[in-house]
Amino acid sequence: MALSTFPTVNKCTSIGREKHTVVADMDGTLLIGRSSFPYFALVAFEAGGILRLLFYVLASPIAALLYYFISESAGIQVLIFASMAGMKVSSIESVARAVLPKFYAGDVHPESWRVFSSCGKRCVLTANPRVMVEPFLKEFLGADMVLGTEIASYKGRATGLICKPGILVGKKKADALKKAFGEEKPDIGLGDRQTDAPFMALCKEGYIVPPKPEVKSVSTDKLPKPIIFHDGRLVQKPTPLIALLTILWMPIAFPLACLRMAAGSLLPMHLVYYAFWALGVRVIIKGNPPPKVTKSNPNPNPNNNNDSGVLFICSHRTLLDPIFLSAALGRPIPAVTYSVSRLSEIISPIKTVRLNRDRAIDAAMIKKLLQEGDLAICPEGTTCREPFLLRFSALFAELTDELVPVAMVNRMSMFHGTTARGWKGMDPFYFFMNPSPAYEVTFLNKLPKELTCGAGKSSHDVANYIQRVIAATLSYECTGFTRKDKYRALAGNDGVVVEKGHILKANKVMGC
Repeated sequence: MALSTFPTVNKCTSIGREKHTVVADMDGTLLIGRSSFPYFALVAFEAGGILRLLFYVLASPIAALLYYFISESAGIQVLIFASMAGMKVSSIESVARAVLPKFYAGDVHPESWRVFSSCGKRCVLTANPRVMVEPFLKEFLGADMVLGTEIASYKGRATGLICKPGILVGKKKADALKKAFGEEKPDIGLGDRQTDAPFMALCKEGYIVPPKPEVKSVSTDKLPKPIIFHDGRLVQKPTPLIALLTILWMPIAFPLACLRMAAGSLLPMHLVYYAFWALGVRVIIKGNPPPKVTKSNPNPNPNNNNDSGVLFICSHRTLLDPIFLSAALGRPIPAVTYSVSRLSEIISPIKTVRLNRDRAIDAAMIKKLLQEGDLAICPEGTTCREPFLLRFSALFAELTDELVPVAMVNRMSMFHGTTARGWKGMDPFYFFMNPSPAYEVTFLNKLPKELTCGAGKSSHDVANYIQRVIAATLSYECTGFTRKDKYRALAGNDGVVVEKGHILKANKVMGC
């Protein structure tokens, strides 16, 4: 059946579809983009690294020639082989769960979603590997069934080949639909190209999604589940141009990152701010930071009679938060952290104490540090990339009334400086590998005495208040999510690092 015989999707009514079944293609139908190149590129880079991305990019012209001039299925087969051959299936599944949803969610077609979301039973029929798309479709779009290409594996690794019946295009899509639904006919079929016509003809109603790249995607807050946690190093969707620029930038990026980190680690802290600016790292300071306690200024706050240093309460964006706080203040500020890599311990310019999650021991440790001077803490316990603040641990509020909230925000154009799945030792490198990364440090007003625990407020009230103040400054949203929620969603664990020995001593580390 010719594709031109189907009406366009804007003519499909979405009223009264609660008991209907919809079957939709993915690329070009549920998604605005008609090419799956960026998503295979993400799998190649996030699971295989820069060399695998290079191999994938080099193979993509062959895939394009096959796709457009010989066989659609042959072109897709080349993309699958180039991006997945030799990869652990568990790594591909991890990328599909933690990385791809963020990029898929930003490309949902508004008209297709209007129809798809109105139906009571939702099925997606796609040529993409099922292992790659199923987590997003089921968790974030509410799909009940995903029919996709099945990749072959051997001893837990993808071979790059395809299981029978092969790539689901054309007649094979129609066969997969018949096998899944039997004699029952789905109510609506949505597709965007000629090879979708066979399965659309099996539905009671078929609608075509015309190519309109200028269509604005559905806002992510309109989807059944918002994207709060996501992982992966790449900031932008790796289109062919972005993927090529990323590969070409790498030989420059790593030496540049090493130079920037050397400047931050070896220079006196009062010079780091200027060195960062000279090396293309922008540090923007807002608000009025409290003055340092000195012999000539022994008590800048006359109301402070408890011999406690200032506790800076920071929102947590990367492991580098305490470094940029110190750079903004012009002096090193010790920090407390839960876990950090050994490499970061070696190269860091500031001292930090690792917390061991024993409330009494941690409280005593923080009190001791505050008696020695100022201290920084990130009560969220982990980073969050999206405009949300995780739940603030309330322990800090019980230990001092000298509380200064600090709203931290950063901007990266190429690489994320955090990871839940990868090696955290590379986090600072990836941040500094960005062409011109930026950190904005906003010092808020010190918490009034009447809002502290010393005035009778509960520690939870104080923590929640500071969370709201920082969120309002950044135009973020407060949540009750915790470190465990993040790591369970992205890495399948609780994010707890098991240390050898029970006593954790002070170390020089990078981050908190």
